[in-house]
Amino acid sequence: MKKIDLHIHTIATISDSAFTFNIEKLKYYVESMKIDCIAITNHNVFDLEQFNTITENLDVYVLPGIEINLEKGHLLLISDNKELHDFSERCKNVQDLIQTCNDFITIQQLKDIFGDLSKYLLIPHYDKKPVIGDKTLSELIEFISAGEVNSPKKFIYCINDSDSLVPVIFSDVRVKEDILSFPTRQTYIDLDEISLNGIKFCFRDKNKVALSENEGNKLFQVLDNGLVLSTGLNVILGERSSGKTYTLKRIYETSDSTKYIKQFSLLETDEDADKRNFEKLLSTKQSSITQGYLKEFKEVVDEIAKIDIRKNEVSVGKYIESLIKNATEIEKADLFSKAILFSESEFTESTLDNLNKLIESVRLLIENTEYKELINAYIPEENLKRLVIELMVKYTEETEQNLRKRWVNDLVSSIKRGLQMRTAATHIEDINLIKIATDKEKINKFTMVSDLVKQETEILRKDMQGFKIVASSKKYTGAGELKKTSGKMIGFSDAYKNYEDSYKFLQELKAIEGLDPTEYYKYFVRIEYKILNKYGYEVSGGERSEFNLLQEINDALQYDMLLIDEPESSFDNMFLMNDVNELIKDISKTIPVVVVTHNSTVGASIKPDYVVYTKKKVVENEVKYQVYSGYPSDKQLKSLDGETISNHDVVLNSLEAGESAYRERGESYEVLKD
Repeated sequence: MKKIDLHIHTIATISDSAFTFNIEKLKYYVESMKIDCIAITNHNVFDLEQFNTITENLDVYVLPGIEINLEKGHLLLISDNKELHDFSERCKNVQDLIQTCNDFITIQQLKDIFGDLSKYLLIPHYDKKPVIGDKTLSELIEFISAGEVNSPKKFIYCINDSDSLVPVIFSDVRVKEDILSFPTRQTYIDLDEISLNGIKFCFRDKNKVALSENEGNKLFQVLDNGLVLSTGLNVILGERSSGKTYTLKRIYETSDSTKYIKQFSLLETDEDADKRNFEKLLSTKQSSITQGYLKEFKEVVDEIAKIDIRKNEVSVGKYIESLIKNATEIEKADLFSKAILFSESEFTESTLDNLNKLIESVRLLIENTEYKELINAYIPEENLKRLVIELMVKYTEETEQNLRKRWVNDLVSSIKRGLQMRTAATHIEDINLIKIATDKEKINKFTMVSDLVKQETEILRKDMQGFKIVASSKKYTGAGELKKTSGKMIGFSDAYKNYEDSYKFLQELKAIEGLDPTEYYKYFVRIEYKILNKYGYEVSGGERSEFNLLQEINDALQYDMLLIDEPESSFDNMFLMNDVNELIKDISKTIPVVVVTHNSTVGASIKPDYVVYTKKKVVENEVKYQVYSGYPSDKQLKSLDGETISNHDVVLNSLEAGESAYRERGESYEVLKD
């Protein structure tokens, strides 16, 4: 197995923060991490002179490369180290085209610059920002077999997903003179002799890439001192002040996208503050559910808010009045009032919203790569392309027709004003009766929909490790509840008087100064979000802390790793055994989890995949932390420098306070049992 890192930065470009490259730091990185091959991949630039210096000073295989801004994503392009001058000249073309961090080149430009892409190793940002898009990836797929990810979690996902590219993980490190620690993101490949073609061969087979040298994808290196962890569940054991939390903090500081639940962080110390924070959490969840549940209703409210029925009634009144007056003033008719344009109605412009939605829908079908085969089985892609072209032509025609109508309307309006100034006859007011009738019907429908929305309904009921999460919709019962929803010092008394008449209520809301128009929909129905215990009652103070822990652990799935420091310090053993352990085990199937503990309920009952033991030593008045690790089934745990310690002793001393105490407790339990 060879350890490689094909993503290293040695030049500060417009895409980087300023840093000064240090060749000695690069040498130390390669030697300390025992790397066999690296690639120099700076943003949109290749420095041949610097590359030669690096090659001369390092005893490992060094490949020339460049990280290219391609179609708003990033692509690593790596060459063999033979035709360096040719590669350098081609990279200068990229450098000339990309002058700002927002610039990028197209696929065609990439092909024009580098010619035969099969000569190179192409690695796109795959599950790593800025990602190469699906469309770009599909156009280059014949030259690509591996994609870069940025965490063991994503690496394992791609390994297990048959449709994903072969995953690779690299440091993406800036080798600067003040760097204190190095990333542990490297990839092992099953290769005897390193060459560009050999690496490309390995990248075609998921069985030939791994996170660790001997344990495949079960383990990965987490610290630059050589400490490895399981991609599943890890437990860190040790006596008090032995370096457990210190080790956990180091893991947190050197890892990206990591959820860290610190010791005592969820323990209730101030009941009032804890209750306020819990209510804030409920409010956030409530707001999220409100937005999701009332999404369609919001669109209705926004549409109705634009209707001014009073203005429509005034317009109808003016129209009827002018119509009657015009009819009774026949004797005043003159040359100007008899002109056809004097009473001409304006053209109504077509609404193009639906046509625009159709175009976007067809484009979505064309550009979709995930279900392309299924879509094309029913609708050939050529037919979709012809359809979208015809729809776009139709859109252009309708837009042009609207512009003509607008131009004619402006002209007619101008002529009518001129005629009206020259006659004593009454002009019949312009009116759009169809729109007015439609507005009235919309209000009727809005009233019906609002009444349905106000009906009490259970929206959500979910069980979560002994707790029940319940969300329901209810009518507002007073102005105070409306005020609470707004979160502002605003009076709602007048508005609430019209709560049962939805349109009048909406008009009252519009009249309230300082109320956000985009949130009118929230005042029609109240969403109540509750956390209940297993007995169906609202949670107590201690139960709030328990729920918060479960929620924090659940939220960890948004991250790439979860760290928990001594959960037993804040919670009882039954809760840990029955609820927390089960949830942690489930999450460890998706992301690496590290738990620090000295409690047997967590340490032993949770059945970890890997064990780490920390021990404090004082050497020449200097505190040092010795770290041992191994599988739970190993007889001996091994330190990073080769020392061993009995796994049996570690477990008993850390979790049971030693074998004698363990036996004593066992005897006491037997007495109680009898």
